[in-house]
Amino acid sequence: MTYKLSMIALSASAGIFTASMASAEQITFVSQGGAYQEAQTKAILDPVAKLLGITVNQDSSPDAWPVIKTQTASGKVIWDVIDTPPKDCIRGGEQGMIEKLDFSKIPNAEKMPAEYKSPYSVAYEFYSSVLAYNKDKFGDNPPKTWADFWDVKKFPGTRALRSHPLATLEAALLADGVPADKLYPLDVDRAFKKLEEIKPHVAVWWTSGAQSAQLLADGEVDMEMAWNGRVAAVVKEGAPIGYSFNQGFLQYTSLCILKGAPNLDTAVKFVNAALTPDIQANFPAYIDYGPGNPEAYKTGKISPERAAQMPSSPDNAALQVLIADEWWSSPAGEEAQKRWASFIQQ
Repeated sequence: MTYKLSMIALSASAGIFTASMASAEQITFVSQGGAYQEAQTKAILDPVAKLLGITVNQDSSPDAWPVIKTQTASGKVIWDVIDTPPKDCIRGGEQGMIEKLDFSKIPNAEKMPAEYKSPYSVAYEFYSSVLAYNKDKFGDNPPKTWADFWDVKKFPGTRALRSHPLATLEAALLADGVPADKLYPLDVDRAFKKLEEIKPHVAVWWTSGAQSAQLLADGEVDMEMAWNGRVAAVVKEGAPIGYSFNQGFLQYTSLCILKGAPNLDTAVKFVNAALTPDIQANFPAYIDYGPGNPEAYKTGKISPERAAQMPSSPDNAALQVLIADEWWSSPAGEEAQKRWASFIQQ
């Protein structure tokens, strides 16, 4: 009798356990992998999972756009929430592949600037494309603007730019005298004409963040456009590299939700929780990228010294140009990217 009762009790408890496991909420979250995804796991994903009592499964894809198209076209959607450039979210939304966000269910986004949001996405974390330079080469007179970068007589030396039009076209226009608040819509013809001037002096057109950092660390180039996180890492290793956020290009990755996401309701709750100011304020503890929600800077968790190193802090954001992702996802932006392929191959 005791044996039968214990077996019944065991079966009952196993049934309860199975039921609780089956009813546990979960999502699949996708980001770009590497050290960045490791950092956000500690800063954002684990705290959100604990806060909501859900399971956050992870996948990674350096370029999510082809997978977004494949999953939605096949009707076999596996991903829920994606951390990707805003233009993927915007064009995906316009093409029926990304869910339109119900911001009434995302109250943590309410105080975020309008330019940090689109109908399909919301800013998640910020980084900047900045002008970095070798301090040993330039001493007390380093290049400070993109006009300086283009001035090969006043600032002789080897240069590197990213092999991509985004931010590079904007830099060319600033160098050509276009005011920062008049950049968009981009005068693409003018930008490419200015790029033709500097092209003979560009030693390397880099294709990855790791490559850009190595160029600085090895002293292969005297100045370059690079992502602030990569530059900061080289500085920490002791390389004589300087940079500032002046005329930087403020960029961000967004959170958006795939159309037909298998865990839609939980995905919406995840997005809201990931924007919680107190959780967003964890980013600077793990990586040199800034919180997407500016309210994070009011929590007291980010010291003034650390805020000064963050691309999205109010003081640094004011010095920079916010990349217009809606322009880059427009037909004109798509055409500029096609034109870039021809320019770089010539």
